[in-house]
Amino acid sequence: MPRRPTAVLAATLAAIAVAALTVTTHADAATVPAGVDPQLFSALQRDLGLTPMQATARLDTDQRAGRTQQVLRQTLGAHYGGTWVAGDGRTVQVGITDTGAAAAVRALGAEPVPVARNEAQLRDTVTRLDRIAAPAAVEGWYADLIANTVVVLAHADAIETGHAFARRAGVAAAVQVRATTENPRPYLDVIGGNAYYIGSGTRCSIGFSVTGGFVTAGHCGQAGARTSQPAGTFQGSTFPGRDYAWVRVDAGNTPRGLVNNYSGGTVTVAGSTEAAVGAAVCRSGSTTGWHCGTIQQKNASVTYAEGTVSGLTRTNACAEPGDSGGSWLAGDQAQGVTSGGSGNCTTGGVMYFQPVNPILAAYGLTLVTAGNPGPGPTGPTTAPPGGTWAPGVTYATGAQVTYGGAAYRCLQQHTSMTGWEPPAVPALWQRL
Repeated sequence: MPRRPTAVLAATLAAIAVAALTVTTHADAATVPAGVDPQLFSALQRDLGLTPMQATARLDTDQRAGRTQQVLRQTLGAHYGGTWVAGDGRTVQVGITDTGAAAAVRALGAEPVPVARNEAQLRDTVTRLDRIAAPAAVEGWYADLIANTVVVLAHADAIETGHAFARRAGVAAAVQVRATTENPRPYLDVIGGNAYYIGSGTRCSIGFSVTGGFVTAGHCGQAGARTSQPAGTFQGSTFPGRDYAWVRVDAGNTPRGLVNNYSGGTVTVAGSTEAAVGAAVCRSGSTTGWHCGTIQQKNASVTYAEGTVSGLTRTNACAEPGDSGGSWLAGDQAQGVTSGGSGNCTTGGVMYFQPVNPILAAYGLTLVTAGNPGPGPTGPTTAPPGGTWAPGVTYATGAQVTYGGAAYRCLQQHTSMTGWEPPAVPALWQRL
C-alpha cells in the first residue's frame, strides 16, 4: 500500500478543506449553487428535508465522497472496504481492512472505519449468488457496505429459504437474510427523460445521450427493434442478467447532453462520476417529475418475473410506471437509468437503477455532455495555461504531464477532474 509523507498528506487535506469551505461560503451568497439545475436543487430540498444551505453542503459532501472513492479504490487495493456518506449527510466514511490505511483515508478528509471484508470480497459474494437460480420467495440481494455484508431479501415467511439459497451458493458466512415486502417489477410502459416508442406503440424513455444515439433500459426492446420519436434502431440490449440497451438514432436526430426537468427546462449532464453510497441522487420521469433520495446500496441483484438482474444500484427515491428507463443524476453527473422497483411516490418504496458507466463500457459508447465537461468517458479537454494536464482525461500509471511549470508522473491510473490538479493530489501525482 503506498504511503506518503505526513507533510504531503496534510497539504492534501488542507486543500480539500479549503475547497469545501469555498463551496459552503458560496451557499450564503446564492440560493442555487452555480452549475446546479434549479429544479433538481428544489427536489433535493423537498425530498431530503434540507434547507438551501444544507442542500448545497450535501452536494459538496457527495462530490467529495466520489473523489475519495475513486482515489482510495485504486490506492488501497485489497485494504479498501468501500466509501459511503454517513447518516449525518456531512461525513465521508471509508471501510478499511488494515489500520495502516487510516492515514491515507484521513488525508482525504474522510473517516476510516475498520471492516472485516474488503469491497472485492463483497462483490465476489454477490457474483456467486448471481450464478445460481433464486427461489421465488427471494426478491434480491445486494452488498451493504456500511454493514460490511451481503444482504439477501426474502419474504417474511421464507427466511430459511433465503439461508438455503446462500448455502447453495457457498457464501452463507458472508450473508445476512432480511425480511422484505418488496415485489420489484420493471417499469416498461414509461418515460424517464423524453418519450420514445418501440414497434407498434410500446412507450419507454431515454436515459442519456451518447454519440450517435442514447442509452436506456434493456427491458424496453431487443436488438433490431425500431423506435420512433426519435427514430432509431436498438443496437444492443441485455435483459435479464443486466438491464441496459442502446439505440442508434437516424440522421436528423441530434443527441444532446441534457435531461428534461419537466418544468419547462433541462438539466445539463457534465460527466458520469460514480456517486458514493449515501450520496443524494435525483431521478427524472414523465409520470412523477423530479424526485430525490439517497443511494442505499450498490451491486444489488433483483429477481423480476423475467429473471434476475444484477449490478443494480438500490435507492429510496420513488418512481412509478411511466418513469422506466429514465435518467438518474447526482448533481450534474449521470448515474444510471431506471430499471424497476416496489412502491410508488405516495407511499414510498425501493427503486433500482442500472449504472450508466457499465452501459458505456459494454457497448464502447461515449456520453454526450454539455456545459462544463466533468469526469467520465468524455475525452480530453483543453489543458490549462502553462501545462499539459487537463480534466476529463484517463491517465495511466507512469504517464507524465506538466502543470504550473512543474513536471509530474502519474502514480495510479485515474480519470482526472477539476480539483484533482497534480499539486493537490499527491496520492495520484509525484512531482519530478
